[in-house]
Amino acid sequence: MASESSTNTMTDSHSEAKTNPSWMVLALACACQFMVILDASIVNVALPSVDRDLGFTVTGLAWVVNGYLLTFAGFMLLGGRAADLLGPRRLLATGLFLFSAASLVGGLANTAEVLVASRVAQGMGAALMAPATLVVLNTYFTEERARARAFGAWSASGGVGGLAGAVVGGAITTGLSWRWVFLINVPIGAVLIAVCVTSLARVQTGRRESLDIVGAVTGTAGLAALIYGVMQSADRDWTSAPVAGPIAGGLLLLVVFTVVEGRFAAQPIMPLRLFRIRGVAVGSGMLLLFGGIAIAMWYFTSLFLQDVLGYSALKAGLGQTPAAVLFMVIARWAAILLPRTGVRPLVLAGSGCFLAGFGWLAQAHADSGYATHVLGPTLLIAIGIGLTFPTLMAAVTSDSPQGDAGITGGIAATANQVGGSIGLAVLATAASATSARAKLGDSPAAALATGYDRVFLIAAGLGVAIALVSMLLPRRRRG
Repeated sequence: MASESSTNTMTDSHSEAKTNPSWMVLALACACQFMVILDASIVNVALPSVDRDLGFTVTGLAWVVNGYLLTFAGFMLLGGRAADLLGPRRLLATGLFLFSAASLVGGLANTAEVLVASRVAQGMGAALMAPATLVVLNTYFTEERARARAFGAWSASGGVGGLAGAVVGGAITTGLSWRWVFLINVPIGAVLIAVCVTSLARVQTGRRESLDIVGAVTGTAGLAALIYGVMQSADRDWTSAPVAGPIAGGLLLLVVFTVVEGRFAAQPIMPLRLFRIRGVAVGSGMLLLFGGIAIAMWYFTSLFLQDVLGYSALKAGLGQTPAAVLFMVIARWAAILLPRTGVRPLVLAGSGCFLAGFGWLAQAHADSGYATHVLGPTLLIAIGIGLTFPTLMAAVTSDSPQGDAGITGGIAATANQVGGSIGLAVLATAASATSARAKLGDSPAAALATGYDRVFLIAAGLGVAIALVSMLLPRRRRG
């Protein structure tokens, strides 16, 4: 009876969802995704001002960024399952409120500890919002072509949010104060909460099931410990206790989590049966690799422009704007093509762009010009990202069973975030080690260029790896 009631509720929610304006639902999902990804990068430009006002230590300042990323990635699975059980409207509104309230606290913070705590709370709010938006898209857009287009718009909004951080953060910090980097989220969040309550009034997919507490604790703690250890490796040796200890503890907790989910949990937070769906298993693996590519493109290209070519943070952000615009266009185009071509052709085309673009970018040096060695390759890479990211997200989530859209979206988002966190640590270590060796005979800018070139070559290799993994998908894999 419970199962029948749940099925009827979900069927009704699909039909009732059609009464809501589709543009408003899509705009809400895209705006939330834009805000979540924007706040992962917008504070980077403001860090020097934050440091001057609040007196951070050298290592403490990094936690203004890491505190957000750690909780965002660590709590994603919990947020995804909660979206399935509680319904997307309730969870999205809760996430928006937590995110906005934490932004208010951060903007008014007068100590370093308060600001870091607010960033941790922001990350938790983001972890509730991101999978809830995926449930909304899967619930509301049931027709294949409409869903593909919705995923294209959602993906583009996240990508633009990541790039816009440098431009928006630089403009706000220069024109107003670093505090408005956080405070600007408050009125925007209030508007989005109102839209969420009204436009999603009838989009309910919640189920009356208990939350898997043991799975939630071990899974969340395991991911958080693993990511924390990897983040520490940026400044320490991989065999040191602050790095190896959390990584080992995180892996052990994830083993416990897997055993609990597979054998003991009556209603697991992450049903392992989902990984029998080839799109979920293979798509998640490709998203894990893709996280490193995204970091190499947006983060390390920005550093190359600033550290090697001498651009200001704002000018570097503007220098990446053409790639962001092209990414938006290609992501929407890929969403139109996906129902016709399936996943694999778009992924292979994107991987070819990664190989060509990063290979070209790896030839840049301290005397290179923007037009000849940066603009062209970043446009190629942007095409690759536009072709692959919405395609991979659709591959993972489109075949999720009814009622599991939230956790499937959480798996996809977690894979991408964990891949980005691990990619950042590994690529930063590779860049630092290569630059240190090059400093023996080169200028500082030339040595840094050598390190970043190594990063770009590794990213090209990740593109090849994505292409190889895509061969595990059926030849005709629909999004």
